[in-house]
Amino acid sequence: MLLFIFFLGLFSCHEQARKNEGNQEKFKHAKGFSIQEMEGYKKLTLLGSSKDSNEKIEYFLVPKKNKIPPQLIHKQLIRTPVERIVLTSTSHIPILELLEEENSLVGFPNTAFISSPKTRKRVVENQVHELGSAQALNTEVLLALAPDLVVGFSVGRPDSSFSNLQKSGIPVLLNRDWLEETPLGRTEWIRLFGALYEKEHEAARIFKEIEEEYLKIQKAAHKAISKPTVLSGSLFQDVWYLPAGDSFNAQFFKDAHTDYLWKNSKGKGSLGLNFENVFEKAQNADLWIGCDSYASRKELESATEHYKQFKAFTNNKIYSYAHLKGATGGLLYFELAPVQPHILLKDIVKIAHPELLPGYHPYFFRELP
Repeated sequence: MLLFIFFLGLFSCHEQARKNEGNQEKFKHAKGFSIQEMEGYKKLTLLGSSKDSNEKIEYFLVPKKNKIPPQLIHKQLIRTPVERIVLTSTSHIPILELLEEENSLVGFPNTAFISSPKTRKRVVENQVHELGSAQALNTEVLLALAPDLVVGFSVGRPDSSFSNLQKSGIPVLLNRDWLEETPLGRTEWIRLFGALYEKEHEAARIFKEIEEEYLKIQKAAHKAISKPTVLSGSLFQDVWYLPAGDSFNAQFFKDAHTDYLWKNSKGKGSLGLNFENVFEKAQNADLWIGCDSYASRKELESATEHYKQFKAFTNNKIYSYAHLKGATGGLLYFELAPVQPHILLKDIVKIAHPELLPGYHPYFFRELP
């Protein structure tokens, strides 16, 4: 009888633990985070702060209306809904605007890079405070702003200023959406922000609309007969940086039914190659899509005459996003493209297969004059 009671009690404990764990929300494309519904709070899990690490970081989203559960006292807590936020990447500003939460942004490093008219207006009105640079945040100003959350990013070792903020009681979420392998995977991070603002349903609806449009364009692209070869990137201090084969940028080229010449390379970020290696493989590439911030062929020529040796240069088949700038010089490509992947894909399809989209004029990419 005592043994039966013991096992009954053990079963009850396991059953309660299972209930407390709750359901883990499934994300269709994003691989870099998960959200698990718990009893009275949510557990947000991100990949580690190091680019090549499998380490996971856990955050616990506790509604402000709820008491903090005793077992979470020493955990990384984020009280929701977030009302005051500091961002460090312009790519997250359109997410706030889509969720109608742009007024929650109180601080940003290098505010001149912000181009969105809505948020630009708030910068001009001193409602978004300048925080220096992303590599050296003005922690004194930031602490005075008393944000609910700072969304930073980390390439390699985390910034020491983030550690100092955490010691001061300000939560820091290290975003890594840039390591997603697909454009839709990166865009789906809007659903993480949805959880931060307790707007999960709105975020899911917005993402679904973007996803449907993206997949429609992708399907149309694969009706094309041709499959032009593609080069991307450019030289910086004698190193040619271009998208690695497992990156979301490389996936754009695949989804547009093109032959990206480094599609089989490994890595989720960028590859750093010497000029000779790039030239050997891509001298006859049909298209050069994404030559960084060069705005004209003359600028390319001035940077190095090596660029003139490419077939794409000779044939005027080089495309750049440098023409699209905000009021203070920020490039809209970096700000808007992550949440408008359907438009960016449409641009590439128009460049590679113009017959599929008669009458469409690319928004992000333009042929270099």
